[in-house]
Amino acid sequence: MSGMPNDLRHELQQAKPFSSLEEEAFLNLARTASELGDSLELLLKTYGISAAQYNVLRILRGAGPAGLCRNEIRDRLVARMPDVTRLLDRLEALSYARRQRDTDDRRQVATFLTDVGSDLLARLDVPIETTHKQQLQHLTADELRTLIALTTRARQRA
Repeated sequence: MSGMPNDLRHELQQAKPFSSLEEEAFLNLARTASELGDSLELLLKTYGISAAQYNVLRILRGAGPAGLCRNEIRDRLVARMPDVTRLLDRLEALSYARRQRDTDDRRQVATFLTDVGSDLLARLDVPIETTHKQQLQHLTADELRTLIALTTRARQRA
């Protein structure tokens, strides 16, 4: 596909070829993630949250009533964040999450999704699903499975 008018070199207005197929593949992944992420960020902005905040709320919903500690949340994030504590502070200030110190081990603090946070996620479920479908509906089911398999393999070696 390299050399086609709609390839990455054309998008980036880059005259010289990439130094390797690996570089071209990496930059394609980065550009695609950025483009897809930008439209998700625009949607989430209308609800007053960021993609990182949405990701944490989604993780907390999946954790259920047991909640999760900061490190467990950090380990489950789609994109790594250097300051999860600040992210949790903001979600708590917005009343989407609450934290509770363990009575037996005061060093342990669990974070839980609040009813307000759960309501927000329920309102976001359909718009998020619609956005993903709009972004990727031009790909067949087989192409999507191939994309998932290839990106999974690439991540396993990263």
